Amino acid sequence: MKSTTKILASFLFLAVYLMVNSCGKDFLDRASETEIPEDQISAEATRIEGQVNGLYASLKSGALYGGRYLIYNDIRGDEFLNRAQNGVTGFTVYLFTNDPADSYVGGFWVAGYLTINRVNIFLDEMAKLGPNIITDAKKKEYIAEAKFVRAMAYYALVQLFAKPYVADNGASKGIPLRLKPEKTTENNAIQRSTVKAIYDQILKDLNESEIDVPMSHSNGYRTSTRAHKNTVIAFKTRIYLAMKNFPKVIEEGNKLVTATAPFKTKTGTHQELLGRVATVYADRISAERILSFPFELTNVPGTQNQLSYYYNIGNLEYHINTSGTGIYNNPNWPATDARKRDLTDLYANTFRYLTKFTDVETYLDWVPAIRYAEVLLNLAEAEAEEGDEARALALLKAIRHRSDANYVFPTFDSRAKLVEAILLERRIELLGEGFRIPDLQRRNMPIVSVGAAKSILPTDPEYIFPIPLREIIDNPDINK
Repeated sequence: MKSTTKILASFLFLAVYLMVNSCGKDFLDRASETEIPEDQISAEATRIEGQVNGLYASLKSGALYGGRYLIYNDIRGDEFLNRAQNGVTGFTVYLFTNDPADSYVGGFWVAGYLTINRVNIFLDEMAKLGPNIITDAKKKEYIAEAKFVRAMAYYALVQLFAKPYVADNGASKGIPLRLKPEKTTENNAIQRSTVKAIYDQILKDLNESEIDVPMSHSNGYRTSTRAHKNTVIAFKTRIYLAMKNFPKVIEEGNKLVTATAPFKTKTGTHQELLGRVATVYADRISAERILSFPFELTNVPGTQNQLSYYYNIGNLEYHINTSGTGIYNNPNWPATDARKRDLTDLYANTFRYLTKFTDVETYLDWVPAIRYAEVLLNLAEAEAEEGDEARALALLKAIRHRSDANYVFPTFDSRAKLVEAILLERRIELLGEGFRIPDLQRRNMPIVSVGAAKSILPTDPEYIFPIPLREIIDNPDINK
C-alpha cells in the first residue's frame, strides 16, 4: 500500500508539472539551433521571449505571488479578522492549525518549485543555444531575468517554510536547493539545505542578475512588470533586511535613493513616491510601483486567490481588525491620514475593509510586488539601526507626510524608539501587501495571532509552515 501511494503521488506530481509546463514544450524539445532554417530564426526568437514571459507567469500564479504569498503573510497576524471561515481561503492558516496535509499550502510549495524548475530548464537550454538566434546582449538579459525570478521564488519558500535567517545566522535546516533541470521524478530525493545556503543562492542570483538586466524596458508596461536594475536592487534591500545586514541595505539602498529629500532614484528607471497614496493603486505603471504582477481576462489569478476577493467586498473573506493590537486601532494612525481615509471603507456599518484592491467583478488587480515606499522604509530602518539617524527620520517623514502632512513625530531619544516608529509605519504603509509576518520573523519576534488567540513564539513549531505531505511522500530525503 505504501509503495502504491508513492507511485500515485509521483504520478500526480509529474502530471501537474507537465500540465503547468506544456506551454513551453515547443521550446524545450526543439531541434538544435543549427537545424533552424534562416526564415524561422525570427519565430524562434519570439518563442524564447515567450518562455521568459512564461517564467513570470509561473511566479505570479495565484498560488504564489499572485495572491497566496501576500495573503498568508497577512492573515496570520493581528491586522485582519476572518469572516467566512472558509478553508479554501486560508482559514486553517489564520488559526495556525494548517498541517502537512493542507492542500492549499501544499499548492503554494508546488507553485514555488515549479517556477524554480522552469527557470532551471530555461537556463539549461539557454546555455546550449548557439549563435544567430538572439544577440548575446539579449541572451544575457533573459538569463538575468530568469535568475531574478528564481530568487523571488526561493525567498517566498524559505521565508514561509524555514526558520528566519536571524534565528541562528542561517544555520537551521531550510528547504531543498534545486538548481538542476528536472523533467521526471527521478531526482526527487534531496535533503534540505541550510537557510544560509538558500540566502546565499538568492543573493548570487540577484547579484548576477543586476549586471545584465536592462536599465529599463521599451515601454511603461514592460518596465513595470519585468525586472530591470532598480527591481533587482530593490529586492536586494528586502533580502539584506531579512538577514539584518544593515550596512548592505544602506549600500544597496543608496543606489536607488538620493541622499536627501525629495527622495527619488538617481539613475535608470525613474522611481519616487507619488503625491497621493491612492494613486499608487489606481495607476498601475506609476513611478512608485517598481514591480507589479499584471492580470488580464485571459490570465487571471485563479479562483479564490485574488486580493480583492479576500479584502474588498468581492467576498470580504477578511476584514480589518479595528480593535486590540491591530494597527487600525493604534493612536499613532490618526483619522487625518489619507491611508485610513482613502484606502479603507465601512461595509454595512459593520466591517471595516481594505480598498487598495478594487476590482470586485473580474478580480484583475495588479499585485504590487515591490514599491519605492518599501525601499525607503527598508533604508530608513537600516539607517536607524546602524547608520545616519537624521536621514532615517527624513525617510520616515517622507512616507508619513505624503499621507498626513501635518503629523508631528515625537522627539526620539534613542535609536530603538526610532526603529519602533519605522516598524509601525511599515504596518500602516504596507497593510495588505504581505509584509506583516516577514517583518516579525526577520526580527525574531512573536507573531500576535488573532486567529490562534495567542502569541506564536519563534520557538513554537507553528512559527513556520510545515513541509507539505506531498513533498514528504515524493522526497524520501526531505527529513534526513
